[in-house]
Amino acid sequence: MPDAPAPIPRLTAPTIASMQVLDRVSIRRGDADLVARLRTDPSSRLLLMVDLKVSLEPGRERDRAAIRWYSPRDLDRLGIEPDITMLLGLDGEGHARFVASLEAANAARSGNGRGAADLEPLADLRTLATEGALAPDDLAIVGEARALAGWHRAHRCCGRCGARTRVEEAGWRRTCWACGQSYFPRSDPAVIMLVSDGARCLLGRHSGFPENFYSVLAGFVEPGEDIEDAVRRETLEEAGIKVGRVDYLGSQPWPFPHSLMIGCWAEALTSAISRDQDELEDVRWFPREEVRLMLRGDHAEGIRVPGKLSIARALIDRFAEGG
Repeated sequence: MPDAPAPIPRLTAPTIASMQVLDRVSIRRGDADLVARLRTDPSSRLLLMVDLKVSLEPGRERDRAAIRWYSPRDLDRLGIEPDITMLLGLDGEGHARFVASLEAANAARSGNGRGAADLEPLADLRTLATEGALAPDDLAIVGEARALAGWHRAHRCCGRCGARTRVEEAGWRRTCWACGQSYFPRSDPAVIMLVSDGARCLLGRHSGFPENFYSVLAGFVEPGEDIEDAVRRETLEEAGIKVGRVDYLGSQPWPFPHSLMIGCWAEALTSAISRDQDELEDVRWFPREEVRLMLRGDHAEGIRVPGKLSIARALIDRFAEGG
């Protein structure tokens, strides 16, 4: 019997998945008295989001940003009444960190009448992540906050009976007041794969990508489907390439709005591309040396790839290194 193929090593490049910087204290979220005390504790800090954009520290450096943390007293001073406040966890010193989410129209209730202007500058997480403007720890915290706040905006009403739902467990549960159905924040599994024939890898671009931007293929796992079959189906649908062996390499939360990216390495069995024109604007095979030029910013066509904190980049780096 032939030897089984050697497993491909797991990803070691830093991704958001490795940046768990808060203790989420999930077993204590149901203690309403504790959460209420933490919410008003002077040592607690709140991250504010307006229409899912995060409030940042004002600064002169346009390529660097940091979370602007507010104390409970700061919110009282500004007259800000969040639509919902959710516990993110405890920091290394045991101090509570919350996210307070509100819509721009409600931000107008601030005491001096300036509305969201009091909380500027505001930035969306996708821009911050793409530009690498936030430090890794801050990026992980804002990712958690963005996913949680976005989930609440989409689950104000019960999917069973249509009645309003109420917030419970420090923002980690919603329950319908009428039928009692409970809802919890979720992550949708999505595969993201580096498809390779050994010497080349498959990269594509969607119409919504920035100019000259290419990345690996990706798609959602469908009900009743395992990870390996999702990789094979998505690659065949989007590029017409048949895939054999699939190896799991690592994962990364992707809060746009609430996905879990499952990184895989896929063995191409065919090479003729048949592009799904509705999904991709272009898809091509790129040899290893050409990919290395992209990473150095020296590609002849100016082709760029995702930033260093994305699992897509970790997959591309692995290929460029000869993995």
